[in-house]
Amino acid sequence: MIVLLRSFKNIFLVAELRKKLLFTFFVLGVYRFGVHVPIPGINTDVLNGLAGAGAGGGLLAFLDLFSGGALRHFAIFALGMIPYINASIMMQILSVTLLSLEQLSKEGEYGRRIINQYTRYLALGLSFVQGFGLALMVENTRNLALYPGWSFRIMTMLTLSVGALFVMWLGEQINSRGIGNGSSMIIF
Repeated sequence: MIVLLRSFKNIFLVAELRKKLLFTFFVLGVYRFGVHVPIPGINTDVLNGLAGAGAGGGLLAFLDLFSGGALRHFAIFALGMIPYINASIMMQILSVTLLSLEQLSKEGEYGRRIINQYTRYLALGLSFVQGFGLALMVENTRNLALYPGWSFRIMTMLTLSVGALFVMWLGEQINSRGIGNGSSMIIF
């Protein structure tokens, strides 16, 4: 009887592990799909020519590593986890320097939830700024933007910001229902 119960327990653990693995791979597949969907209003012929010429070396190529190649494609997930990582670092520094955040961090689970919420808001603000910067960069690249102007800048900024928040949400889903740290899995 005990052997039978142990075998059921092992089968349940294997099934649960398989479910978590499949969920993690599915979320990573969704992310990889979004890496190849270009931002609306981008001239893909010019973009492909730039990628073939090896343009964007140096810092841009380094940042492209953190977005999984999405920056090279000017994809909707081009910002990746960068705004969230920057916001997390900023909140850690602020929680040491600001007395109110330091007290909040010492309140246990409640304080951590509030600081995580502040981190998400800060990530949203950073994604707006970084998305606007990328929109300006795209506009300054000759013939890359099909219809340059404020409508392109705002649409690109909003698309990149929503993409960054969606990637952040995907990472949180891996944390809660998958295997591993979601942010690290997405960056990897």
